[in-house]
Amino acid sequence: MTTDHDIKDITLADAGRERIDWAFSEMPVLRAIYKRFTREQPLAGARISGCLHITTETANLARTLRMGGAELVLCASNPLSTQDDVAAALVRHEQIPTFAIRGEDTTTYYHHISKALDHRPQLTMDDGADLISELHQHRTELLATIRGGSEETTTGVLRLRAMAEEGALKYPVIAVNDAMTKHLFDNRYGTGQSALDGIIRATNILLAGKIFTVAGYGWCGRGIAMRAKGHGAQVIVTEVEPLKALEAAMDGFRVMPMFEAAACSDFIVTATGDKHVLDTAHFEIMKDGCVIANAGHFNVEINIPALEALAVVKQRPRTHVQSYRLKGGRCIRLLTEGRLVNLAAAEGHPAAVMDMSFANQALSMAYLWRNGTKLTHSVHQVPVNIDRQVAQMKLAVMGLRIDALSPEQRHYLVSWRDGT
Repeated sequence: MTTDHDIKDITLADAGRERIDWAFSEMPVLRAIYKRFTREQPLAGARISGCLHITTETANLARTLRMGGAELVLCASNPLSTQDDVAAALVRHEQIPTFAIRGEDTTTYYHHISKALDHRPQLTMDDGADLISELHQHRTELLATIRGGSEETTTGVLRLRAMAEEGALKYPVIAVNDAMTKHLFDNRYGTGQSALDGIIRATNILLAGKIFTVAGYGWCGRGIAMRAKGHGAQVIVTEVEPLKALEAAMDGFRVMPMFEAAACSDFIVTATGDKHVLDTAHFEIMKDGCVIANAGHFNVEINIPALEALAVVKQRPRTHVQSYRLKGGRCIRLLTEGRLVNLAAAEGHPAAVMDMSFANQALSMAYLWRNGTKLTHSVHQVPVNIDRQVAQMKLAVMGLRIDALSPEQRHYLVSWRDGT
């Protein structure tokens, strides 16, 4: 067992290992990469620091990278997303130094990031870009030896693109989030299922017949709206982008401003990556008993200090529910302190979709270890051949076959002379 770690309870390790193995059985693409990495050692000598959600699926990514030759240290990317038994299993059974405790305070959270950076990484992995942010603001002496990094969230990619625009980003980062095999599946089907799972576990309230508002119609919002509709809810979408709002309307959802939606909604879920999507003006007109939750990475989408200021009584009727009673008697129910509801109240995305996301992550790490020094200090797309390879592997393990273009068809697609 590695001696360098900070976790809740090492005695949870055996239970964690069983759940990690269970998840691995649902990750056939990553299993194939695990075997290849064990054989080829594409990360031999690489030091990697990862600031990620410490879940069963992440543990399988970590095992794969280690079997590929990497020396790995992990810390949590969200104070409420750590699965303590998984953290224990990583330390005891995988010998991977891990710094993550479910419910850790902000000071501990950043101390854990600092411990991960003490590893002096040559590659970084992020969920939300906090590790990269800390590197660039407080540990700049480490930047010179870093070849590259990866980012797996929409929120993190937005932050990194802002850094690149300002010329502040000092090494290349691959936006794993933007891989087609990531955002089309992980964000839509993974978030759609797991966010609803978290809301239902937290509240045990029937969704059928309820008015359910989704703030943001990106890939995550699409998934949440789709699954809420499947539960029989009447779904409203709020947006600031005209094209996305139009798409939501064409998909059969009601579209309106949040100020109108807040007055009639039984549930409101934010999935925008932006700040104060739910604010004082919305709280003041919300329906009595409205449940509000966040599926974005950071707990800034709901203005919790503003809600606290309006409350006259606070109660905790259930483990993941904070009830705020306002003047006049109306009650607003906040889930999981405004943090990622799918990870704080449930178990995060199903392993089958994380299979593709973490396949991209593993292959991108190997790509960066080979090519990072040749790339510009900006945000890069996952190489197309990696994205296609992951899709092909997933089809194969699902037992699905597709057609292939003939030489004549390939020629036609790149020529202009042949017409009608």
